[in-house]
Amino acid sequence: MNSQALQLLKSRRSVLSKNLTTPGPDKTQLETILNIACRVPDHRKLEPWRFIIIEGNNRLKLGKVFCEIRVQECDLTTEQIQAEQNRYTHAPTIIVVVFSPVEHKTPVFEQLLSCGAVCQHINLASTALAYSSQWVTNWCSFDKRAQKELGLQPHESIAGFFHIGTASCTPKERQRPDLKEKVVYY
Repeated sequence: MNSQALQLLKSRRSVLSKNLTTPGPDKTQLETILNIACRVPDHRKLEPWRFIIIEGNNRLKLGKVFCEIRVQECDLTTEQIQAEQNRYTHAPTIIVVVFSPVEHKTPVFEQLLSCGAVCQHINLASTALAYSSQWVTNWCSFDKRAQKELGLQPHESIAGFFHIGTASCTPKERQRPDLKEKVVYY
């Protein structure tokens, strides 16, 4: 039995991106996270995902570009504009997971599940490396202009933005499902 792995799985918590700061993963650690992310069930080895890494000044640049898109669609307050511009500046590393389904006899739903497993592996690998993370989707995950800015192809979509860094606070434990309400035996 691997008690360390079990403890990690039992205790992993998301930390809000606004509560993430430096340091974040270095290049070697980031490569480790991505390699672990790719070690998921993947029927017929289609690899229906890819990654976009956002670090350094590109975090602020992306926030400003996305804010310009959002301002064209919505009336935002000064505070909302500032929040949009700074959305990607808290955590030092952002991994965008792109769902990139392959035209194949393997159902798209199975490919999507594999991509979801990639996402959770990013969270687990980050935690194992002593970082915290938050998996988020926002309006920009579904906006065609935002997707174009990130270079997505028409058949692709964003599975999530993973903000990774060092937690500036300890997250509180949250209520978990009661298994009596979730489990039945056949």
